[in-house]
Amino acid sequence: MWYEHWHRYAFALPVLAGKRVLDCACGEGYGSAMLATRAAEVDGVDLSAEAILHAKARYGAAPNLRFHQGNALELPFADHQFDAVVSFETLEHLVEQEQLLAGFRRVLKPDGFLLISSPDKRVYSDLTGYQNEFHLKELYRDELIDLLQRFFPATRVFGQKLMFQSTIVAEDGHFERATVAFGEAGSSAVTEAFALDPVYFIVACAARADALPALPGLHGFSDQSESVYRHYEHEIRKNMQAGQMLIDRDERIAKLEAELDVTKRALADAANATASVSGNTPAALPFWRRWFR
Repeated sequence: MWYEHWHRYAFALPVLAGKRVLDCACGEGYGSAMLATRAAEVDGVDLSAEAILHAKARYGAAPNLRFHQGNALELPFADHQFDAVVSFETLEHLVEQEQLLAGFRRVLKPDGFLLISSPDKRVYSDLTGYQNEFHLKELYRDELIDLLQRFFPATRVFGQKLMFQSTIVAEDGHFERATVAFGEAGSSAVTEAFALDPVYFIVACAARADALPALPGLHGFSDQSESVYRHYEHEIRKNMQAGQMLIDRDERIAKLEAELDVTKRALADAANATASVSGNTPAALPFWRRWFR
């Protein structure tokens, strides 16, 4: 999950350079701190007093970063204060979604923009059967766009999904062109069309189309330690070891069953021999007498 959260901030970072930014529902402040490395000023707001205390203690030394305990529905700022508002994974936690967006529009400058994210209810909840108890009002894609466009007529929609992929990167560091290809194991077909359902939508919103930020159409994120891939490798190794243990167990069981069959036959032969000596056939005696004579 941290991958998805950090990726959203990393995605927004370049277009916020030199701007005054509001990070609404900033949580423990790591995203606000990231934005403050490029933005002129960042104000982080969160309802949780505990989260704000943590944010101030850990990130408060940055001179262009301020944290405020406050309600997202009652932003403690004057009108037209910010060049940009960032609010990731906030909307679905509120029933008063129109009030939230009206507040964002109020504190934004006329040429400012909003970057907002929210899960796709169809993929996040309907298809998985998962119910997040903290989500009070999830939206389907069309519902989300219709809501946003009531306050911000210009929108550009991005989909986000955590995927396993192979990446090829130019050693010279020039990324003038980026493409993505999708294939299927066992098939020779490859397409460059994005065919996977995103779990989250990130939407850039503005009052006018010319105020929308110049965000890239494709953006990747990874960490230097490759923690997700390392975790995947670890799980694969565990599964392989577990699979070998099951094979070994089955072989031992088969061997023991074979030995048991040999023992049963030997006992049956011994019982027949005893019955012949006594003049009785095994069938003439109850089984317990054949064993305990």
